Amino acid sequence: MPIISLGIFLFIALFFMVMVQIHLFEIAFSKLGLTPETTLLLLISTLIGSGINLRLFDLHTKESGHFVKLSEQKMIWELFQPAKEGKVVVAVNVGGCVIPVGLCFYFISLQLIEPISLLIALSAITALSYQCSRIIPGLGVGMPLFIAPLSSALLALLLDPAHAAHLAYISGVLGVLIGADILRLNNIKNLGAPVAAIGGAGTFDGIFLTGIIAALLA
Repeated sequence: MPIISLGIFLFIALFFMVMVQIHLFEIAFSKLGLTPETTLLLLISTLIGSGINLRLFDLHTKESGHFVKLSEQKMIWELFQPAKEGKVVVAVNVGGCVIPVGLCFYFISLQLIEPISLLIALSAITALSYQCSRIIPGLGVGMPLFIAPLSSALLALLLDPAHAAHLAYISGVLGVLIGADILRLNNIKNLGAPVAAIGGAGTFDGIFLTGIIAALLA
């Protein structure tokens, strides 16, 4: 497991290096009104925070094998997942969730966006994320990467062109968080993993990158 964690960390670090080289993060955050210094601080904090999961609560789960019937053979008992009772630790990743959500609340506090526009966009992206997301056993919650940011950017441009980047970022991040993670907590029991980190390796793309891509497109 430490080797896998190291591999994920190195992949994220390499990804950030590439993104910084082509200035996509700087462009996205500048559209959100953040300075280059603040952008650099956010990137460093996100990279470090990607390796930190804060435990929230435990979900008790009962896993068991099951009967399957193969063609022209008698029913057999699958042994790949022996019967056992346990729990899934639900945690929140600092870099992939806490930081982007904190940014969302900061942008909301600026009161740049009409509440009704924010409510419409957030509700739409939440519903879309819920419909498009799926539990991937052993990995996490998965959904097509570009559906949420494209939809967030389009809605933002239609609802509030003057503050499209802020609206796209907020609705994209919070919409995916609520629709693909919070509303699917009951399904986490079927994950088949001891830890489910919101904003971690399984959902990092869905939360963090949605906001960045949405802001770029808006």
